[in-house]
Amino acid sequence: MVQSMRKLCPNFDKEDGLDTVLEVPIPEEMFTNMGNNAALRWQNMRSWMRAQRSDKSANNQVAGGSSDQFMLLLKLIGSPLIPFQVQTDHAMTLPIKDGSIEASTAKYIVQQYLAATGGQSVLNAVNSMYAVGQVKMVSSDIHQSGDTVNAKRNCEVGGFVLWQKNPDLWFLELVVSGCKVSAGSDGKVAWSQSSSYPSQASKGPPRPLRRFFQGLDPRSTANLFINAVCIGEKSINNEDCFILKLETSADILQAHSTPNTEIVHHTIWGYFSQRTGLLIQFQDSKLVRMKASKRDESVFWETSMESLIEDYRYIEGINIAHSGKTTATIYRYGRALNHRAKIEETWKIEEIDFNICGLSMDCFLPPADVKKEHEIEENVMS
Repeated sequence: MVQSMRKLCPNFDKEDGLDTVLEVPIPEEMFTNMGNNAALRWQNMRSWMRAQRSDKSANNQVAGGSSDQFMLLLKLIGSPLIPFQVQTDHAMTLPIKDGSIEASTAKYIVQQYLAATGGQSVLNAVNSMYAVGQVKMVSSDIHQSGDTVNAKRNCEVGGFVLWQKNPDLWFLELVVSGCKVSAGSDGKVAWSQSSSYPSQASKGPPRPLRRFFQGLDPRSTANLFINAVCIGEKSINNEDCFILKLETSADILQAHSTPNTEIVHHTIWGYFSQRTGLLIQFQDSKLVRMKASKRDESVFWETSMESLIEDYRYIEGINIAHSGKTTATIYRYGRALNHRAKIEETWKIEEIDFNICGLSMDCFLPPADVKKEHEIEENVMS
């Protein structure tokens, strides 16, 4: 993993001008790979900041390139949502004695997790968050048809900036080797866009970003798993853990489906250390059916994501994970062609802060086309 992040870029247009402040700090390794001289690096940097697709010519190509396949995997691992809306005001209001023994056990485990991450009073004092991190991604693309298997691997580096005011107000910018992904939620609609694809709103009510549950937002994590059940125990990295499971209900799955897609299931697991009470692994699995037209066979997309969470450190009394690794696999099958792709993200938190002054609603506004589309849908429904 690279060790330094570049926040400023020299002003090559004006020798006496101020340095340019980057929207997303990037690893030094990424900047030096953007060209073999200062002028070329700056030219590629400007193209990246404008969120345009990298020029694939030999003189202007940003290291690693920008393929549709890599962008698909980058969006998959960079900005996925969880299927549940998360409230932040009832983590400890549900009596442990209510429900089954599995549900009661889960609530007890969540209480231990709350204590391990700083306690409810400390977590409730947080009204906003800011985080900067760096990432290293290794992707592999496997095509399989009959007895033929073709696989290739690529390694890329990058960084991200994440803002949050509550589970429904957040904004992410992620840049990896010239490919940029943005995503956010204004409390009414969640959306995503990239340097290769236009803005796209998520179906259904706004939901939190999965990245928050990788050790960055203990309060939302506790509120998510307060409704889980304990299904057993498992050793993760030589750490004995309790397993909490959440199954998405049929009405939520239907709300997130579209006329052309059906979400068959979306399941979440949390692995909590029996020794420390902390979340060690966060895992989810999702199956989507692309509805067939006429007599064509349906196509299924199965996505599995597994995040190992490490290096917990106290920041202002809150125990935050500062590194980890997420492995995501997407498997397409149907119509006689199987296609499997995999991407591994190793991340490291460089900077994190809470209760950010001046963080207004303007920081979470969606792109104009998403906002207009959402307003049209609301008018139609009303």
